[in-house]
Amino acid sequence: MLKIIAKSKIKDGCLDQYFASVRELVEKSQAEEGNVSYTVNRLESDPSVVAFIEVWKDRAAFEYHVKTDHFNGILPTLRDYIEESYPAEFYTEVEYEQIE
Repeated sequence: MLKIIAKSKIKDGCLDQYFASVRELVEKSQAEEGNVSYTVNRLESDPSVVAFIEVWKDRAAFEYHVKTDHFNGILPTLRDYIEESYPAEFYTEVEYEQIE
């Protein structure tokens, strides 16, 4: 499985618009065949920092996701609300059978 954390800091006064815009992206992404989990989360110590935490069955499922109409249609709108983006972090789960 592929796990991704993509964080952004949202501009002051834009959180409501950001969350309204992101709702469709979350719902449609969760419905994709290769999606295991797709959520938006707020940092407890700074609620203006949000993170998409995504789990995809494999890299191919993620690559399909970034080509979808809903991803590419909503992303430009979200950029209007973002003060700062941080590089996405990609993780693969450690399977203990592989390291023994």
